[in-house]
Amino acid sequence: MKILILGAGQVGRTVARHFSHEEANDVTVVDIDEDVLRDLQDRLDVHTVAGNAAHPGVLQAAGAAEADILVALTNSDEVNMVACEVAFRLFRTPTKIARIRAAEYTGRPQLFGEEAIAVDVFISPEQLVTEYLEQLIRHPGALQVLEFAAGRVRLAGARAELGGPLTGHSLRELPAQMADVDARVVAIYRGGRSIPADGATVIEEGDEVFFLAGRDDVHRVIAALRKENTRVRRVVIAGGGSIGLRLARALEDTAQIKVIEHDTRRARLVSEQLQNTIVLAGDAADEELLIEENIDSADVFAAVTNSEEANILSAMLAKRLGARKVMALVNRPSYVDLIESGSIDVAIAPQIITIGSLLAHVRRGELVRVYSLRRGAAEAIEAIARGEQASSRVVGRTAGEIELPEGAAIGAIVRGEQVILAHHDTPIEPNDHVILFLPDRRHIDAIERLFTRAAP
Repeated sequence: MKILILGAGQVGRTVARHFSHEEANDVTVVDIDEDVLRDLQDRLDVHTVAGNAAHPGVLQAAGAAEADILVALTNSDEVNMVACEVAFRLFRTPTKIARIRAAEYTGRPQLFGEEAIAVDVFISPEQLVTEYLEQLIRHPGALQVLEFAAGRVRLAGARAELGGPLTGHSLRELPAQMADVDARVVAIYRGGRSIPADGATVIEEGDEVFFLAGRDDVHRVIAALRKENTRVRRVVIAGGGSIGLRLARALEDTAQIKVIEHDTRRARLVSEQLQNTIVLAGDAADEELLIEENIDSADVFAAVTNSEEANILSAMLAKRLGARKVMALVNRPSYVDLIESGSIDVAIAPQIITIGSLLAHVRRGELVRVYSLRRGAAEAIEAIARGEQASSRVVGRTAGEIELPEGAAIGAIVRGEQVILAHHDTPIEPNDHVILFLPDRRHIDAIERLFTRAAP
């Protein structure tokens, strides 16, 4: 697949790295900074073109006429939109994805389409990160919470704690431990490595356990992995930028929210846009301010400023002063493991979340939703089983009969409004939505082939 990436900023570089590591992809990156492109070409197997990403000549030189997908990720909404329009009108590029931040654009979907601005899919990293954080805050103890089948099924990950009801028990004991909850463990990571998740596997303290469950059962499974699972009532948000404002707005009706914003004018603006939130003008890394605001009673402290260093330092300080759970937004995905091994509970890299939203549009076959997990090493996938038994590699077979890559697991099947947690004898019927966990994304080609209908 030929992928054209416009913009070599943090998100663009991460996307280029992710897709260039897959042999089937031919990746070209466009940016105005030749030094950045030279460095990128030294590190990755990609082609590069220097120039303005919206200029017809630059797009032509980059191969827009042969590209299967164009992903516009420059820092300018306007450049991204114009680039998509030019690529479609002049080169008929089939799929065009644009990063668009301004709500003035995204709030008017009639702007986009074949008869309007030729953007097939627009993504807002800020909104994606906000939704990701909101799910983590609403599910205390979760490392990750992802939705499938319009929210009817959720994949969640949590770390098993000593004293948790399921810690020390094998997976085959799970139904007895939680008789009225239907859940399926699809992966366990121990010491950073995937281990088999079969009936004999015993959950140990410190294990990262990923499971699929219905929307209303996720809380109960997380609670069974932890010693305590108190509902979030008090949240402190460091940073009143786009993410901080959106997060406060999403949470202020169900929790007590405080926002700390360094810029006085921005603090005043944020305050005017929120109804039930206290907005403070100050430095979130100021120890005296945090103590005055009773940080020791905060259930969650989320540092989401534009400064990675400020986020890390303020989160570490909040944790030392007594905040129960602290989160920090970081720009370098490689920092996530390092940070989470210290005093910070959750580190969030926007690039990884953004990649997850792109994957379903880049993957072949009937893959309708794809999430990037474990810092991009694993994937969770929702695929549709199309066709009949004669034309499909999955329809008419049971989950146990399907030849999956090593470690991959079918966790659930959504059939209309019915959610079925999969077992080895669960049959796959036409148009079923099949939810899988893939611990090694290098095997994604095998999954794509499974869910690509055979030629008649």
